[in-house]
Amino acid sequence: MATPAPSPDGNPPPPDPTFFAAVERELHAVATNMMRGERADHTLQPTALLHEAWLRLSGVDQRWNDSAHFVRTAARTMRRVLVEHARARAADKRGGGHRLTLSTGLSGQSDRPEDLLAVEEALAQLEALDPELARIVELRVFGGLDHPTIAVALDRSLRTVERGWRSARAFLARALGGA
Repeated sequence: MATPAPSPDGNPPPPDPTFFAAVERELHAVATNMMRGERADHTLQPTALLHEAWLRLSGVDQRWNDSAHFVRTAARTMRRVLVEHARARAADKRGGGHRLTLSTGLSGQSDRPEDLLAVEEALAQLEALDPELARIVELRVFGGLDHPTIAVALDRSLRTVERGWRSARAFLARALGGA
C-alpha cells in the first residue's frame, strides 16, 4: 500500500483518511495495550497517543509497503511519544534506591518514568547490536503481539521469533542490571 506522492511544491501529501480508517482499529488496539502498562494517572489516553503518532507520521515522506509496515512504524512512533513523555516527567523528578526488574520494566507495571527510560536505553543498545531482536521486543512488549503474529509481520519463522525473544530477554535482563 503506497502513500500518495508529494505535492508539486515539495510538501508531504495530506494524510489519506481512507488509509487511516483501514488501520485505525488495529492501531487503537496497539495504543490501548501500550497504555495498559502506564501509570494510572497518565495524562495520555490511547486515542490521544494514536493521534499523536498519526500526526507525526503524516508529515513523513514515506512509502508504506503494506498496512503491516505502517502499523509497525506507528507502534514504534507511539513508543517514542511515551518515552518523550516519560523523559519530560523524569526531568522534574529523580528517584533513587529503586531497582528495576525485567518483569516490571517490560510489562510496564512500574509507575516511574525512569523505568521506561531505562528500558528505552536498553532497547536502543539491543537495536544497535541486533535490529531484528529489537523489532521483536517492540512488537511483543509495546505492540502486544504474540509470537505467531510477529513471525508474519517480520516474515520470519515462528521458531526464529521465539529464539529471538529468548535472546532479547536475556540481553535486556543484563542491560537492566541483572534483573
